Amino acid sequence: MTIPFLSEAKAVIDVDQFSKIYDNTLAVDSLSFHVDQGQIVGLVGPNGAGKTTTLRTLAGILRPSQGTLKIGGHDIVHNPLEAKRLFALIPDEPNLFEALTVWEHLRFIASAYRLNGFEEAGEELLRLFDLQEKRNFLAKELSRGMRQKVAICCAYLYEPKVLLFDEPLTALDPRGIRTIKDSILAKAQEGTTIIISSHLLSLIEDLCTHILIMHKGQRRYFGSVETARSEFAQETKNTSLEEIFFHVTQS
Repeated sequence: MTIPFLSEAKAVIDVDQFSKIYDNTLAVDSLSFHVDQGQIVGLVGPNGAGKTTTLRTLAGILRPSQGTLKIGGHDIVHNPLEAKRLFALIPDEPNLFEALTVWEHLRFIASAYRLNGFEEAGEELLRLFDLQEKRNFLAKELSRGMRQKVAICCAYLYEPKVLLFDEPLTALDPRGIRTIKDSILAKAQEGTTIIISSHLLSLIEDLCTHILIMHKGQRRYFGSVETARSEFAQETKNTSLEEIFFHVTQS
């Protein structure tokens, strides 16, 4: 299948020998992996494993100490604008404009990405995430869960080819959790490539096609969920992702 937004790239996300050093601390150590179109990768690991550093570097917020990170064939360091047009990062702490309303956030995103006639899509997102009654509320008036929903709506509005989630279910109620899970699956079916960083292994098990396990800044396992179950079937008591995770990070 030809992927028109790729620049002669085989993978939508391509990370090669990426390392990140903070002062004298090696946060990520020679990490390599690639993600193809429509795949959902669960990024998991203990606290301090390097998950958020990896996502923030992919998003161009941090600069790699070595290695290359590409999105759609565009190097995030050397071609940042081309890369950033293709993805959205939804952080664990939504960074909203406190003095803008919910609807004004959508209007701002539409202006930034030059979206004409965004109103219908914006209204549908408000309906999907139960934000219709909050459309004229300022961001500072919203609960933590509502702020998370606004951040997701802003990310979805311009239909990026890549979605990077850092703990997407934080502060969401059960209905919100169901909505975001269903939307992630729908996006993947449409061809969107997704990375989800989360401590909730049940979320990873429900949604992800692939799993990347990190520990102490290093890649301990990367592959499809089915392959992981097959590989560890003889070594673990069962093949749940929880059992595989503990086996990999404790061995």
